[in-house]
Amino acid sequence: MKRKLLSMLVAGLFGLAGAAQAQISDGVIKIGVLSDMSSLYADIGGPGSVVAAKMAVEDFGAAKKGMKVEVVSADHQNKPDVGSSVARQWYDVDKVDAIFDVPNSAVALAVNQITREKGKAFIDSGAASSDLTGKACSPNTVHWTYDTWMLANGTGSAIVKTGGDTWFFLTSDYAFGHALERDTEAVVLKSGGKVLGKVRHPLNTQDFSSFLLQAQQSKAKVIGLANAGGDTINSIKQAAEFGIVKGGQRLAGLLVFLSDIHGLGLDKAQGLTFTETFYWDMNDQTRAWAKRFAAANGGKYPTMVHAGVYAGVLHYLKAIEAAKTDDGTKVVAEMKKLPTDDPLFGKGVIRADGRKIHPAYLVEVKKPSESKYPYDYYKILQTIPADQAFRPLSEGGCSLVK
Repeated sequence: MKRKLLSMLVAGLFGLAGAAQAQISDGVIKIGVLSDMSSLYADIGGPGSVVAAKMAVEDFGAAKKGMKVEVVSADHQNKPDVGSSVARQWYDVDKVDAIFDVPNSAVALAVNQITREKGKAFIDSGAASSDLTGKACSPNTVHWTYDTWMLANGTGSAIVKTGGDTWFFLTSDYAFGHALERDTEAVVLKSGGKVLGKVRHPLNTQDFSSFLLQAQQSKAKVIGLANAGGDTINSIKQAAEFGIVKGGQRLAGLLVFLSDIHGLGLDKAQGLTFTETFYWDMNDQTRAWAKRFAAANGGKYPTMVHAGVYAGVLHYLKAIEAAKTDDGTKVVAEMKKLPTDDPLFGKGVIRADGRKIHPAYLVEVKKPSESKYPYDYYKILQTIPADQAFRPLSEGGCSLVK
């Protein structure tokens, strides 16, 4: 009788363990970092985003908690068809539960749709289009780090207020550039400024001379660079060769990253004003994390995209732990319920439209003489409070907002 009771108890325990394990599909939480690993956005996200994701898994203590987590990665090559193909392969065949990063708005919008169809989770850090929490919002997507509305309202309004009231846009010709130009133009006009012209350039172009000549001839006080990564670096370098800033016009980097400043050097980048949501040298916590990151990333310090991947993975795993499932739709719903709290962005929330809310910072690049140590690049001019940094919930046109 005792033996029978014991065997029933053991069977029951195994049954309970099996039921708990069954909540995690295949017993493994599989995270896919989909990024630009080899082209103009590779330093913004790329291999560094994989490092950030792995750091988050380690810092969460997944192994100690008995949670098996794997991180895989792929290069989307800045092509929506390639990104879509990887996403489908990951979801359908490789049993990936969530996709992170995706610096390219056209690719991100495609992944956003596929993720919704498959009931998985997409936590975007690298793409900028505010449409991800607007007309294309999804119950399966969280937009973590920044977006075009935030960039436009942070940088655009600050520049108009300081006298930069006539603009010419130099725009990357795809979803991201179009959204950034649209959102910044709206801010410029609302602030009483004028847009004198705009020109669109191919993604990852090497020669900006014809575009910069048009900007120069417009006589606009401000040339708004609605591009990113290698395109921003090349346009700023070539603008210097044309003597555009010396001639009295001002460059507005509408999306600039720490890696861009590092690539340009302070002599060329000094005085640039733009908006960020993370800077490694803000406090003791960000400094400690950044130094660990740099040690694992070949000495390169983190961009706000890397910080967003880390914080996003951390919160995603917390939500899985709380919800006791890796079902994408349920996990994203749990991510919205749980307040966010991490060492990089601090405390925050994820709204109904999927927009992660935290402060933003208007920064200015230091002069070479002001920089005291490696990657000491920014002066923080202004902190934009979390409730003002992003588009009001009622204005995005997201169908999830009741």
